[in-house]
Amino acid sequence: MGVEEKTRASGDQPREQNEPVLPTVNPQVEKPQPPKPSLHPAFYVTVWIALSSSVILFNKWILSTLGFAYPVLLTTFHLGFASVMTQLLARYTTLLDGRKTVKMTGRVYLRAIVPIGFFFSLSLICGNLTYLYLSVAFIQMLKATTPVAVLLSSWALGVSQPNLKVFLNVSAIVVGVIIASIGEIKFVWIGFIYQIAGIIFEALRLTMVQRLLSSAEFKMDPLVSLYYFAPVCAAMNFVVALFWEIPKVTMSEVYSVGLFTFFLNGMCAFLLNVSVVFLIGKTSSLVLTLCGVLKDVLLVVASMIIWGTQVTALQFFGYSIALGGMIYYKLGYEAIKGYAGEAGRQWADLGNRRPVLRRLAIIALILMAIFAVLNELAPAVDPTVYLDEAKNKMGLSKL
Repeated sequence: MGVEEKTRASGDQPREQNEPVLPTVNPQVEKPQPPKPSLHPAFYVTVWIALSSSVILFNKWILSTLGFAYPVLLTTFHLGFASVMTQLLARYTTLLDGRKTVKMTGRVYLRAIVPIGFFFSLSLICGNLTYLYLSVAFIQMLKATTPVAVLLSSWALGVSQPNLKVFLNVSAIVVGVIIASIGEIKFVWIGFIYQIAGIIFEALRLTMVQRLLSSAEFKMDPLVSLYYFAPVCAAMNFVVALFWEIPKVTMSEVYSVGLFTFFLNGMCAFLLNVSVVFLIGKTSSLVLTLCGVLKDVLLVVASMIIWGTQVTALQFFGYSIALGGMIYYKLGYEAIKGYAGEAGRQWADLGNRRPVLRRLAIIALILMAIFAVLNELAPAVDPTVYLDEAKNKMGLSKL
């Protein structure tokens, strides 16, 4: 073979086009997607405050204003409604998938869920009975003692060890509520006893739940807890209502409230539990504590506006002490000191950036304080007296 032939034989040969070619970019790799926009935590907080306040005001309206004086039946309806809704959510949605990680057996249900459900049922019954006797404002003031009751019940059941320092920290809550109770104008002993009993039962329930959830295999979010507790509570409440209220209630009283009104009431109570699930994990413990305080204050104001509840200056003073003690107990001195320092810096920065706005805020606060003081010092006046005098002078007394 000649040199020329060798060159042709060993020369570069053109590649065939049908041979596979390594790609420079992997088409299987998905392009990174931008993160989906999520709702601001303020949205979840607002929804929770609105639903929580609506449930309380709604119950008070049905039991007191509309005259449906059957709180056990109303509670039974709420729990029955929740039982049906949680079953539907478990079957058709993923909101209750957390129950699959709970090692629930018949033994656990009887020894843990049923006793907790018993105290849950009693707390709901006593809580709704209170609406027949006390104002929403005073009920919220009494509820400020719940952390104290939970602390004492945790000591009694051995969940935590007694601590004198912690007890002194929560004593301010008790003092504040006592002062608020002294200032209550329409104090009804039976309503007060029902509310205190409801707080005690709720504290026992929360302590038992805390002991149950101390094990990782029984961790449950509020909606999963409702899935297990609602049926047993509904059954217990129905037994009580069967002997206490069902013999007295008539269908005309039910229709006077309206079936659609009951449906909205039950839906509102159920959505409150759903909103708690979305709220957890979206906010911090500070936000939850402050939102709870804000909700209580808004309920007091709403009670004053809707039902004309009279709240004295002594009650405001006592309730302020109770709320301050509750915040101190839940957050601690160091946390409050840090947040107060940050708030001071933000306030100073607002004065530098928008001095006019800060001055207006100060003036508004001063005017509100002056108005509150003058309103408290002013003598109580019955407006019907002046209306009757005006009618007499105008010759309209017969109208």
